[in-house]
Amino acid sequence: MGNLSERFSKLRESSDWLAAGLFFLLSLICLLTSISSAVALLLGIILAVSLGNPCIKLAQRVIGLLLKFSVVGLGFGMSVQQAIDASQNGFLLTVSSIVFTLILGALTASRMGLTRHAGQLISSGTAICGGSAIAAVAPVIKAGPRDISVALGVVFILNSVALFVFPPIGHWLSMTQEQFGLWSAIAIHDTSSVVGASASYGAEALAIATTVKLGRALWIIPLSLLMAVISGGSVRKITIPWFIGLFILAMLANSFVPGVEMFNTEIVEWSKRGLVLTLFLIGSTMTRELLKSVGIMPMVYGIFLWVAIASSSLTFIMYG
Repeated sequence: MGNLSERFSKLRESSDWLAAGLFFLLSLICLLTSISSAVALLLGIILAVSLGNPCIKLAQRVIGLLLKFSVVGLGFGMSVQQAIDASQNGFLLTVSSIVFTLILGALTASRMGLTRHAGQLISSGTAICGGSAIAAVAPVIKAGPRDISVALGVVFILNSVALFVFPPIGHWLSMTQEQFGLWSAIAIHDTSSVVGASASYGAEALAIATTVKLGRALWIIPLSLLMAVISGGSVRKITIPWFIGLFILAMLANSFVPGVEMFNTEIVEWSKRGLVLTLFLIGSTMTRELLKSVGIMPMVYGIFLWVAIASSSLTFIMYG
């Protein structure tokens, strides 16, 4: 019996080494080659589900920072006028979609058997910007680890699905780049998949989606204040998305500082590579344990809110 246990232990160790080796090899491939965002995400998911990811804690630490720096780098490929135009076109839809999603979420969460905190976190992530909104709101409402993990699981799974589903739908409906960029920014949860989906659609879609999505992310602050009042939480725990300020500075530099054009193309290209790597890392955290931990009703609730915001915003953009 002891020998059998020892053999299983060694087999497990060799499997972990193989998974770790593949993790770092695929990370380099995603960073240094022209793999698409969807392929990178799929590679991460396949690795996590088939072999597991012994480097999952490292991936989780890197994802947030790499995403922020990559988004800032994209600012060097956009002009201030582009940002103003995109913000004007998307402001009303942004505000109305956030309010609609939060109200719909509040009315339906308890009826679907969700705890109050789980409902608040999933609706916040759907309304604004996925995992970032959940991370910002969770300490304000004093959510427990279970509710946080469930909410993150729901949002990450649906966020991954969006990266594969949205571009084909856009092409099927013959959406313009402006329409698709706006729709992606409103209806996809996380900034990483918004950028990934819109980048595959075109440069104009990418510029519009990124600008509108980052403007949307600023609503984390008033949402956190609202949740603090409702839940009796502490406003001191509210976090400000500082990287959006750096993104604006990058756009200003690209628009008005002489000489930036000498290196802005390379910065944007490496930023896109960084976002592809980010999506691979996100995929590598989608382990079987995470999928099992979500539960049926939280997933149904998340899908319900997602379909509601995606279909209503699509109707407004196409026919409004």
